[in-house]
Amino acid sequence: MRICSFLPSATEMVYALGLGDQLYGVSHECDFPHSAKDVPNVVRSAFESSDFSSGEIHNKIRERLAEGKGIYEIDEDALRTAEPDLLITQELCEE
Repeated sequence: MRICSFLPSATEMVYALGLGDQLYGVSHECDFPHSAKDVPNVVRSAFESSDFSSGEIHNKIRERLAEGKGIYEIDEDALRTAEPDLLITQELCEE
């Protein structure tokens, strides 16, 4: 099976189940276990946040959501290359 995980917690579960060798794509936030960093990113942030304060990040997220935009983007080329049989994701909670 070819798995793509859009969530760090799901990535950890995939590894805990001994299925890390079946993981073909992860989120840019997946960093545990360390080997998850070697898996191609299929999800990335919709904006660069390294230069923002936490308050500015909060405002940017609220602004994007108010505009009907997401805060993450799927790298469609990377996802196509991964050819997943299973995508692990979740719906975002309301504020």
